[in-house]
Amino acid sequence: MNAPGQRVLGRLSGPARSERVGSWSFHGARALLVLLLAVFISLTFPAVPRTNLEGYSKGRVAPETVIARFNFAVPKSPEELERERAEAAAGIAPTFDVRPTAVDSMSAGLERFFTRLEEVATREGATPDAVRAFVSEAGVPASPAQVAVLANEGARQALRTTALRATRELLPAGVHEAVDPVYASAEQLRLREGERDRTVDRSSVMSVGEFYDAAARRLPVAVASPDAQNLLRLVLIRFMVPSLDFNAVITREERSRAQSAVQLIKTNVLAGEAIVRANEQIGDEELARLDAYAEAQRALGVASTGGWRLSGLVGSTLFHALLLTVFGALLFFFREGVYRNYRWLLVLSALAAAYFAVAAVIGSRGLPYELLPVPFVALTVAVLWDGRMALIFAVLLAVMTGALRPFDAEIVTPTLLVAGSAGALSVRVVRRRSQFWAFMLIIAVAHALAILGVWLMEGRDGAELLTALPWAGLGAAASAILAMGFLPVFEWFTGITTPQTLLEWADPTRPLLGRLAREAPGTYAHTIAVANVAEAAATAIGADGLLCRVGAFYHDVGKMLKPQYFIENQPGTRNPHDQLKPEMSAALVREHVTEGFRLAKESRVPPVILDFILEHHGTQAIGFFREKALEEKGSGAELPAEVFEYPGPRPQTKETAILMLADSVESAARALQDPTRERIRELVTGLIDAKIANGQLDEAPLTLGEIGRVREEIIKVLEGMYHQRIDYPSTRHLTDAPDGSSRTGGAPS
Repeated sequence: MNAPGQRVLGRLSGPARSERVGSWSFHGARALLVLLLAVFISLTFPAVPRTNLEGYSKGRVAPETVIARFNFAVPKSPEELERERAEAAAGIAPTFDVRPTAVDSMSAGLERFFTRLEEVATREGATPDAVRAFVSEAGVPASPAQVAVLANEGARQALRTTALRATRELLPAGVHEAVDPVYASAEQLRLREGERDRTVDRSSVMSVGEFYDAAARRLPVAVASPDAQNLLRLVLIRFMVPSLDFNAVITREERSRAQSAVQLIKTNVLAGEAIVRANEQIGDEELARLDAYAEAQRALGVASTGGWRLSGLVGSTLFHALLLTVFGALLFFFREGVYRNYRWLLVLSALAAAYFAVAAVIGSRGLPYELLPVPFVALTVAVLWDGRMALIFAVLLAVMTGALRPFDAEIVTPTLLVAGSAGALSVRVVRRRSQFWAFMLIIAVAHALAILGVWLMEGRDGAELLTALPWAGLGAAASAILAMGFLPVFEWFTGITTPQTLLEWADPTRPLLGRLAREAPGTYAHTIAVANVAEAAATAIGADGLLCRVGAFYHDVGKMLKPQYFIENQPGTRNPHDQLKPEMSAALVREHVTEGFRLAKESRVPPVILDFILEHHGTQAIGFFREKALEEKGSGAELPAEVFEYPGPRPQTKETAILMLADSVESAARALQDPTRERIRELVTGLIDAKIANGQLDEAPLTLGEIGRVREEIIKVLEGMYHQRIDYPSTRHLTDAPDGSSRTGGAPS
């Protein structure tokens, strides 16, 4: 970005009331962002001019050609839908369940009946009344003439033989009970037998009525009187067990699915297509297209006269501006740092604008709504700031999307809300950028479950569900890939260093850390110990522990240029400072801050880590060499601050202040002999009090309560880290003079 642009952004990012920018300009610039974004959304989803369709009716000649200005569908009329659904249902064969035991069951019933009848009829002294009583008790309402037939032994045997033969020969081929006339006209039947299904012609099976007629025709001619035939029918009716049971439930379900599969749309008319041509008579087909076009115009809310509807544009802008203002108010009251930083607001606005631009493409081309990139926006905001803010932003986008015409279906808002929320919250479980596949999985599963829930709740077609789920997975993958791909650009523009980036800079194989480990191994070991102390202390008060750890890794990288001048890198007892003047020694010690900053900046270390290098000693005096110089020149001598003080600034954040304390106490604790809890507590308390008295923590946003919790956490960590050590005079950090001011001895750390 050029210098004028940086200056403008710098002024707009200052306090609301400052010399650089007035309150009206400060808040006005943010209100302008809201207005511009609202106008952009309204123009991206514009009102459509309505064609005047008055004067177009059936039988009249069209005065001019009507061209469709947007895509719309022509629905089928209720009569067409009813007819096509009836045809679709009629094409589904009724389902019957095969009853394998039907022959045996019916045969057994007939055998028992005729055997008992024979006993009654041939009993000594049997009378027609006894036969009539038996058959009546058996449930066969025989007439006197039919009872007379049963009294004849030859007729009885013929009836018995015919009934059993018909049962055993005709029933296996398929005999079904009477069904609803709606299904009786079907030309084919579906037969289910266990796991096997087959379709047969209607003519290959019988109804029970056809079975009774076929059985009656099998009676021998000698006994085939009308009374005998009717009697045979009565007996068969009494013991009838159809071999095919009509399954009304399955049949209704299958016919219902067939009816649901009938398309509601007759045809689709594309933008630019002629609906009706000039000088042509308007028939039923043309009238249906004109009616559909008029209904589509009403649904879109476009103007009844030519031109764009100004009121629609104003209303849409007002609606979206109000929703965006709600989010802006949230930032103003609860995320002051975000509201104050104009660069960050520009990124949020750009994300929203990019989202609605993509949404416009998806809506205009009829692409699946599952591709809407709400998860991309939520992921980006969550990684740059935090999941709570990303969650609210995702809810805002989902609500605004649901108000737009292409996406106003009931299921769009809730499913987008779930997908965006999954993207916002998934950042908490992913630590490294290379694990972006985890983002994909979490978002895809959440989105798919939301879609499945809505589909099951509304009883939608399963085929549509199988189409929607892959699109949801593709949208999740695209969102995760885009978010991780663009994240470095957002980090560069906003100046935010994300946890994922911090973890990458914490990699010990980084060139700068690798060089520190090789060229100044003692300093490297010191940084690891300081990192452990600082991270624990920061976590104890809710500060950024990861930032403290990474900052500790780099805070002393300047020592590797001249490692021999720092005690942790001196293998023997000889101290090179013994041969140098105090001014030179102080300059060498001071140099590890300035040179460390230069080395880190050349290696493109993020600015937030550079602050740890500059601030970890603050503006403390390099006490040991300052006192040595005063001894040589006299206690009243004036010593230049630029030589005997660190360049600073003092710690500006909680994290850099914690590192200053951790650096001092860790170095001093290493020199403790017999480091008991009491001695460690005395050491830590004295060093922290000295820093406070010296004003080094004045500019850091640490409360006294937080300093107390930091002190206790540092004591706890140091107790676990150190055991027997060589005692160091006064048990102080090498930069601390007896009066509590900072100094650096012959081999500072």
